[in-house]
Parts: sequence; structure tokens; C-alpha cells
Amino acid sequence: MNIVWLIPLFPLIGFLVAGLLYRYIPEKITGWFVSGMVLLSFIISSIVLVKLINGGSPENIVLTNWINSGKLVLPFEFYVDQLTSLMLMIITGVGFLIHIYSIGYMHGDEGFNRFFSYMNLFIFFMTILVLGGNYLIMFIGWEGVGLCSYLLIGFWNRNNEYNNAARKAFIMNRIGDLGFLLAMFMIFSKFDSLTYNVVFSKALLIPGGSLFITTVTLSLFIGATGKSAQIPLLTWLPDAMAGPTPVSALIHAATMVTAGVYMVARSNILYTLAPFTMTVVIITGLATALVAGAIALFQNDIKKVLAYSTISQLGLMFMGLGVGAFSAAMFHLTTHAFFKALLFLAAGSIIHALGKEQDIRNMGGLKYKTPWTFLVFLTGALAISGIPPLTGFFSKDEILAEVFVHSPLLWGFGVLVSVMTAMYIFRVFWLAFSGEFRGNKVIKDAIFESPRNMLFPMIVLAFLAAFAAIPIELKYTGSNSLSLFLEPVFKESNKLFHKGETLPAMPNIILMAVTFLIICMVIYFSYSSFVRKKHIPAPDTVSRKGMIKLAFNKFYIDEIYNLMIVRPIERLSDFFIRFSEPRIFDVIIEFIGRVVLTAGSKIRLLQTGNVGFYLFAMVVSIIIVLLFNILR
Repeated sequence: MNIVWLIPLFPLIGFLVAGLLYRYIPEKITGWFVSGMVLLSFIISSIVLVKLINGGSPENIVLTNWINSGKLVLPFEFYVDQLTSLMLMIITGVGFLIHIYSIGYMHGDEGFNRFFSYMNLFIFFMTILVLGGNYLIMFIGWEGVGLCSYLLIGFWNRNNEYNNAARKAFIMNRIGDLGFLLAMFMIFSKFDSLTYNVVFSKALLIPGGSLFITTVTLSLFIGATGKSAQIPLLTWLPDAMAGPTPVSALIHAATMVTAGVYMVARSNILYTLAPFTMTVVIITGLATALVAGAIALFQNDIKKVLAYSTISQLGLMFMGLGVGAFSAAMFHLTTHAFFKALLFLAAGSIIHALGKEQDIRNMGGLKYKTPWTFLVFLTGALAISGIPPLTGFFSKDEILAEVFVHSPLLWGFGVLVSVMTAMYIFRVFWLAFSGEFRGNKVIKDAIFESPRNMLFPMIVLAFLAAFAAIPIELKYTGSNSLSLFLEPVFKESNKLFHKGETLPAMPNIILMAVTFLIICMVIYFSYSSFVRKKHIPAPDTVSRKGMIKLAFNKFYIDEIYNLMIVRPIERLSDFFIRFSEPRIFDVIIEFIGRVVLTAGSKIRLLQTGNVGFYLFAMVVSIIIVLLFNILR
């Protein structure tokens, strides 16, 4: 494990080289060099994973004693266990493929080198986040990926709307991060440490359901809602699609937005000791999954559909976490990284081929023009819909099975989320690839398939989205499934929360069959509507009614926030500018300035230049000081 520190080091080197020498290095060399840095991190992550699979023990690695002041002892430490290694494989593996894709996608962009330096910086901070052995190191990575998200969302900064989207993401994430900070302060005040092992072992001595644990876990969850775009901090993620598509695939689908899920899973012992918080996690996750799924049904921007899909799938993961299905949630996080990154890259391939067109109403007939993109998008659509034997079927089924044990009603809502998922993703699929091309005729003649360096990552991700879950379910390495691999991480939580309850095989098979049949019916319905009946979504100007109007307008969440938060703050600011600033603060500041000037003009008269006077003043001052000390 003594080579773990190299995992974040290589992307940091890539960032420094590409960032400092961006004016001098050709783009081709930059693209392959920084991609190679991520590949090296992936190789080391693979070595770490193999060691753990072969019976290696989790290890706390102290790199240096960072802060040491009184009771405040905070080492710069990494903690490597099964959960860490899984996240590292996702970050570096999917990250490497997206870097390769970006070489083709960003070719010719004037900010090519700057883009890749930001991407490597993101990989560096994301590895720090998951490697951190205490909450402070996690928070460094947490803030770092937020910074990189801001830089990459507003990458094309000549467009003011993109800058606004970047600021919105940054501000909403800072709101969530305040909760994380408060949680860290409370944890340290109680346990005199932020190191995971120390905190969790001491937390087990506190009675479950205590006010302290509940407050801490709720504060941490506020941070998770910001980073993972859950209600109420979900509106930044759809706007974040302003960034280049590889950014959407890496940061806003496969890695950064899953940081909240990872943080809750890492803090699983704290959460199992807080039943009220677990209920809040369930309700928040379910509400987010339903709201985002409903909005995705009526979006016409292909990237916005995938953005709301990401929010919905993250909600499903949080629902799994809330019922104690930590391994199942991490399984779905893993498979989601494959098929959602694939869908975003396929969407980028479509946008690339259509000259930046993103409206699915202006697509159609791409099956023949872009056959490889058609195949990989279909694979991603089947995987996210939960069609066997693709990955989404297994991971989603595990969450739904655990949810059913907790509450059949919640299971019904989970199935509804799955139904909406199949509906909105195949709505995009049929409208983009079937029928006749509906866009500009000039664009039609220029449509082309993506180059090989863009197709290769999509094909690899398609293979993973299709088959990665099969060896996991068939107990890869002969004895361990993913849940067994992660069991040491969640062992105490399973004792406290699960109590060994599992769904028997036959009821599970029945539930799987029911869900599968419903999803197949939904896919056929979407085919009938968009292919056979050739239904095209109405223009945005057409009036809609009821829930359809609400969903189409994203439930007016942004408008509500503007009305209740933004406008009152603007009015208060306007009040301060017009009244408080000139009549109170300016008067106080000007008065202080006048006092200083007046006093200075009088005191300077003492500077006579007479040495005798200075000696006399010195003697008098000494006498005054002595008298003061004697009297005191």
C-alpha cells in the first residue's frame, strides 16, 4: 500500500505540466500525456484492488503530521479499504476513457490544453476525496472538485449564460458545504479527532438516536444534497450542462456527483446510529428521484434529459442508503458510472455530428448516419432501464429488493422511478435515431460518425455497461461478490441496522419479473408513440395543463427560489446601498477619517526638531510608566 500516494500524484503532475506549459506544448502531446497520467493512476488503483481481493487488510497511511496544536492533531493521512479501492477504480478507469474521448471531442478548441489541465486537476482532487483518512482530507478533495466543476462548467467563458451556470453551481455547492463544515466542528468537539477509525469507534459508544449523532448526520447530509444535487439543492446540475460534454460525463454523471453517496456510505456507522436521519435520507432520495424523473420526461435538450436522469438515479441510490442497503447503493453507483458516462459520451457524439445541435426534436434517422453511436446508445438505454442481463438490471434489482424488505410501498415508488427511467431514455432514443431527419437539410448532408478516439471509449463503456455485473453476480474470483467484498466496510452497520433480514429467492424473482414486464411494456409504448405514430414533442410555446405543465416547467423550482430567496436578498442589498450605506456606514467612516486627520494635524506640532524637548518628553514618559506600575 506504500504506493498509494502515487495515485493522486500522477494527475497532479499532468495538471502542472499542461497548466504551466500550455502555450508551448502541442495539443496532441498534451492530450495523450495527461491521459497517460490518469492511466498510471488506474494501474496503481488496480494493484491496490487486487491486493485487497487477495486478502489484504485495510490500512491507514499517515503521510505527515500536518496540524499539531494542543488537542488539534490532524495528520495528512490516507485510508485504503475496499470502498476506497472501488471508488478509485471508477474515478481513474472511467476518467481515463473520458480523457481519451476528449482528445477527439475538444480537437481544435483554443482552450484545449487548459481544458485537459482542469480535467487532471479534477482527477487529483477526486482521488484525494476518496483516499482521505479523515474528514478534513475528504473536505479538501470535496472543495477541490467543486472548484474544478466551476472552472469546467464555465470553460467557454465568453458565453455569459455559461458563466452564470458556473456561479450557480459554485454557490449552491457552498451552501451544502456549510453543513459539512458544521458537522466536522461538532465531530471534533465530541471526539477530539476527525480520523474515521477513531470517530466511528467512539460513536459506537453513544446510544443510537442521540441528538448529537442525529445533528451531525443531518449536517453531513446537507453537504451530500449539495454535491449530489438532491432536493432542495438540485437545480445547479441541469444548468451545469453548459460545460463541454466530456465534463458532463466525468464530473456530473460518473464521479463528482456521486461524492455525496460515497460520503454517506463512508459514514455508514454514524447514519445507522441515527434512525431519524435515515428516514430523511429515504424521503429526500425518493422525492428527488420522482421529481427529477418526471421533469426528464418532458425535456427536449438531450443533455438536460440525461442531467435530470442523473439526479433521479442518485435519488434511487440515496433511497438504498436510507434503508441500509449500503452495498447495493455502491453497486448501483458503479454500474451507473458505466452506463451514464456512456450515454453522455454518446450524446456528445450526436451533438458533435450535428454541429452542436442538442434539441431531440431536430434529430431523427441517425441510426444509419452514426451506426456505432446508435449501438452504444442503445446499450446504455437498455442498461439504465434495467433490462437483463445488463448491469442496470442487477444493481437496480438489489436496491429494490432491499427497499421491499423495508417497505413494499417504497418498492412501488422505486418501480415507478424505473418506469419513468425507461420512458424518458427511450423517448430520446427513438426521437434521435428512428424515422427521418428533422433538422436543417444542410446539416443532414454533413452528418458523420465520430472518430476512433471517441468511439473506442464508448465501445469499452458499452461493454462494461452490458456485462460488468455478470461476473459480480456470479461471484467473481470464485468466492466473492461485490457485496461480500464490501462486507468489512459495512459489517458494523449491518449488525446495527439490517439484522440479517433479506428477501427470499422466490419473492425476489417474482418482483424482478414484475418490474421487467412493466418496463418492457413502457418501452413498447414509447416505440408505438414515437416510431409507429411518429409523435414529435410539441413546441415550447404550446400551452400545457396540470402536472404536464408543472413537469415541463421543472415544477418552477428555480422560480420559487428566485421569489423566496434571490429577490428578497436583492431588495435588502438595494436597501443597504440606497439608505444604510450613505447615511450610516459612509458617515461613520468619514467621521473616523476626519478625527484621524484632525488629531494628526495637532499631534504633528509636537515634532519641533528640538533635541532637548525630546529628552524632556522621554524622561516624563519614563516617570509616568514607573508611577503606573507602582500604583498598579
